[in-house]
Amino acid sequence: MDTPLRLEVIVASVRPERFAPVVADWFLRTLRAHGEFDTGVIDLIDTPLPADLTETPAAADFRARLAAADAFAVVTSEYNHGYPAALKTAFDTAKHEWRAKPIGFVSYGGLSGGLRAVEQLRQVVAEIHMVSIRETISFHQAKKRFDAAGETQDGAAIDAAERMLRQLAWWARTLRAARATDPYPG
Repeated sequence: MDTPLRLEVIVASVRPERFAPVVADWFLRTLRAHGEFDTGVIDLIDTPLPADLTETPAAADFRARLAAADAFAVVTSEYNHGYPAALKTAFDTAKHEWRAKPIGFVSYGGLSGGLRAVEQLRQVVAEIHMVSIRETISFHQAKKRFDAAGETQDGAAIDAAERMLRQLAWWARTLRAARATDPYPG
Protein backbone atom coordinates (compact mmCIF):
# COMPACT_ATOMS: atom_id res chain seq x y z
CA MET A 1 0.00 0.00 0.00
CA ASP A 2 1.55 3.26 -1.13
CA THR A 3 -1.09 5.46 0.46
CA PRO A 4 0.38 7.49 3.34
CA LEU A 5 -0.68 6.46 6.82
CA ARG A 6 -3.44 8.75 8.06
CA LEU A 7 -2.90 9.81 11.67
CA GLU A 8 -5.48 11.85 13.54
CA VAL A 9 -4.16 13.71 16.56
CA ILE A 10 -6.89 14.27 19.14
CA VAL A 11 -6.44 17.18 21.52
CA ALA A 12 -8.45 16.28 24.61
CA SER A 13 -8.59 19.29 26.92
CA VAL A 14 -11.43 21.76 26.39
CA ARG A 15 -10.75 24.09 29.32
CA PRO A 16 -10.63 27.78 28.37
CA GLU A 17 -7.16 28.33 29.89
CA ARG A 18 -5.75 25.01 28.77
CA PHE A 19 -2.07 24.23 28.21
CA ALA A 20 -2.94 21.69 25.52
CA PRO A 21 -2.05 23.87 22.50
CA VAL A 22 1.58 24.17 23.66
CA VAL A 23 2.01 20.40 23.99
CA ALA A 24 -0.03 19.62 20.86
CA ASP A 25 1.87 22.10 18.70
CA TRP A 26 5.22 20.67 19.84
CA PHE A 27 4.00 17.14 19.12
CA LEU A 28 2.69 18.13 15.68
CA ARG A 29 6.03 19.71 14.75
CA THR A 30 7.81 16.55 15.90
CA LEU A 31 5.34 14.36 14.06
CA ARG A 32 5.54 16.30 10.79
CA ALA A 33 9.34 16.15 10.89
CA HIS A 34 9.03 12.37 11.16
CA GLY A 35 7.37 12.35 7.72
CA GLU A 36 5.66 8.97 7.78
CA PHE A 37 2.13 10.22 8.39
CA ASP A 38 -0.49 12.31 6.67
CA THR A 39 -1.66 14.16 9.77
CA GLY A 40 -4.95 15.70 10.82
CA VAL A 41 -5.94 17.35 14.08
CA ILE A 42 -9.21 16.87 15.91
CA ASP A 43 -9.27 19.44 18.68
CA LEU A 44 -12.19 18.56 20.94
CA ILE A 45 -12.65 22.22 21.88
CA ASP A 46 -13.76 22.73 18.25
CA THR A 47 -15.65 19.44 17.93
CA PRO A 48 -19.15 19.76 19.43
CA LEU A 49 -19.90 16.16 20.36
CA PRO A 50 -23.06 15.80 22.44
CA ALA A 51 -22.44 14.42 25.93
CA ASP A 52 -25.67 12.42 25.70
CA LEU A 53 -24.28 10.67 22.57
CA THR A 54 -27.23 11.65 20.39
CA GLU A 55 -26.75 11.60 16.64
CA THR A 56 -25.78 14.97 15.20
CA PRO A 57 -24.04 16.10 12.01
CA ALA A 58 -20.92 16.85 14.08
CA ALA A 59 -20.91 13.31 15.48
CA ALA A 60 -21.32 11.83 11.99
CA ASP A 61 -18.46 13.98 10.65
CA PHE A 62 -16.30 12.94 13.60
CA ARG A 63 -16.94 9.24 12.96
CA ALA A 64 -16.15 9.68 9.25
CA ARG A 65 -12.75 11.15 10.14
CA LEU A 66 -12.08 8.27 12.51
CA ALA A 67 -13.07 5.71 9.88
CA ALA A 68 -10.59 7.20 7.39
CA ALA A 69 -7.71 7.12 9.89
CA ASP A 70 -5.08 4.41 10.19
CA ALA A 71 -3.85 5.51 13.62
CA PHE A 72 -4.43 7.99 16.42
CA ALA A 73 -2.46 9.95 18.96
CA VAL A 74 -4.12 11.62 21.91
CA VAL A 75 -2.70 14.71 23.60
CA THR A 76 -4.22 14.63 27.06
CA SER A 77 -3.96 16.41 30.34
CA GLU A 78 -4.59 14.82 33.70
CA TYR A 79 -7.34 16.25 35.87
CA ASN A 80 -7.85 14.79 39.36
CA HIS A 81 -5.96 11.59 38.43
CA GLY A 82 -8.06 11.10 35.29
CA TYR A 83 -8.49 12.22 31.71
CA PRO A 84 -10.88 14.92 30.40
CA ALA A 85 -14.58 14.11 30.11
CA ALA A 86 -14.59 15.40 26.52
CA LEU A 87 -12.21 12.59 25.59
CA LYS A 88 -14.51 9.94 27.08
CA THR A 89 -17.38 11.42 25.08
CA ALA A 90 -15.22 11.23 21.95
CA PHE A 91 -14.44 7.56 22.54
CA ASP A 92 -18.09 6.76 23.25
CA THR A 93 -19.37 8.64 20.18
CA ALA A 94 -17.91 6.00 17.85
CA LYS A 95 -17.61 2.25 17.97
CA HIS A 96 -16.45 0.35 14.90
CA GLU A 97 -14.35 3.25 13.63
CA TRP A 98 -11.77 2.74 16.42
CA ARG A 99 -11.37 -1.01 16.03
CA ALA A 100 -8.08 -2.65 15.10
CA LYS A 101 -6.26 0.67 14.97
CA PRO A 102 -3.28 1.79 17.05
CA ILE A 103 -3.24 4.71 19.43
CA GLY A 104 -0.39 6.52 21.14
CA PHE A 105 -0.53 8.94 24.06
CA VAL A 106 1.10 12.29 24.75
CA SER A 107 0.31 13.30 28.31
CA TYR A 108 1.10 16.22 30.50
CA GLY A 109 0.40 17.33 34.01
CA GLY A 110 1.99 17.90 37.38
CA LEU A 111 4.22 15.40 39.11
CA SER A 112 2.73 12.39 37.35
CA GLY A 113 3.02 13.92 33.88
CA GLY A 114 -0.45 12.66 33.05
CA LEU A 115 0.55 9.01 33.32
CA ARG A 116 -2.38 8.13 35.61
CA ALA A 117 -4.75 9.40 32.91
CA VAL A 118 -2.92 7.30 30.31
CA GLU A 119 -3.23 4.15 32.41
CA GLN A 120 -6.99 4.67 32.60
CA LEU A 121 -7.13 5.34 28.87
CA ARG A 122 -5.36 2.06 28.13
CA GLN A 123 -8.33 0.24 29.69
CA VAL A 124 -10.82 2.25 27.63
CA VAL A 125 -9.04 1.72 24.31
CA ALA A 126 -8.62 -2.01 24.98
CA GLU A 127 -12.39 -2.26 25.45
CA ILE A 128 -13.01 -0.64 22.06
CA HIS A 129 -10.55 -3.02 20.38
CA MET A 130 -7.66 -0.62 19.81
CA VAL A 131 -3.95 -1.35 20.10
CA SER A 132 -2.30 0.87 22.70
CA ILE A 133 1.29 1.79 21.87
CA ARG A 134 3.59 0.88 24.76
CA GLU A 135 5.80 3.97 24.50
CA THR A 136 4.22 7.13 25.93
CA ILE A 137 5.37 10.72 25.79
CA SER A 138 4.81 12.47 29.10
CA PHE A 139 5.65 15.88 30.44
CA HIS A 140 6.00 16.08 34.22
CA GLN A 141 5.45 19.60 35.52
CA ALA A 142 4.64 20.47 31.94
CA LYS A 143 4.59 24.24 32.23
CA LYS A 144 8.24 24.14 33.29
CA ARG A 145 9.23 21.93 30.34
CA PHE A 146 8.47 24.39 27.52
CA ASP A 147 10.04 27.73 26.71
CA ALA A 148 8.19 30.83 25.47
CA ALA A 149 8.44 29.57 21.86
CA GLY A 150 6.79 26.24 22.76
CA GLU A 151 10.00 24.21 22.49
CA THR A 152 11.26 21.69 25.02
CA GLN A 153 14.65 20.40 26.04
CA ASP A 154 13.06 17.44 27.86
CA GLY A 155 15.32 14.68 26.54
CA ALA A 156 13.16 11.85 27.88
CA ALA A 157 10.09 13.17 26.05
CA ILE A 158 12.01 13.80 22.83
CA ASP A 159 13.44 10.27 22.87
CA ALA A 160 10.03 8.79 23.73
CA ALA A 161 8.48 10.65 20.79
CA GLU A 162 10.87 9.04 18.33
CA ARG A 163 10.24 5.57 19.72
CA MET A 164 6.48 6.06 19.91
CA LEU A 165 6.23 7.34 16.33
CA ARG A 166 8.23 4.37 14.99
CA GLN A 167 6.01 1.96 16.93
CA LEU A 168 2.84 3.78 15.88
CA ALA A 169 3.88 3.65 12.21
CA TRP A 170 4.69 -0.06 12.43
CA TRP A 171 1.35 -0.89 14.02
CA ALA A 172 -0.54 1.38 11.62
CA ARG A 173 1.02 -0.31 8.56
CA THR A 174 0.56 -3.79 9.99
CA LEU A 175 -3.05 -3.31 11.07
CA ARG A 176 -4.05 -1.50 7.86
CA ALA A 177 -2.76 -4.45 5.84
CA ALA A 178 -4.51 -6.90 8.15
CA ARG A 179 -7.84 -5.04 7.96
CA ALA A 180 -7.60 -5.02 4.16
CA THR A 181 -7.00 -8.77 3.85
CA ASP A 182 -8.94 -10.09 6.82
CA PRO A 183 -11.55 -7.74 8.31
CA TYR A 184 -11.39 -7.50 12.08
CA PRO A 185 -14.00 -9.78 13.71
CA GLY A 186 -14.78 -7.51 16.69
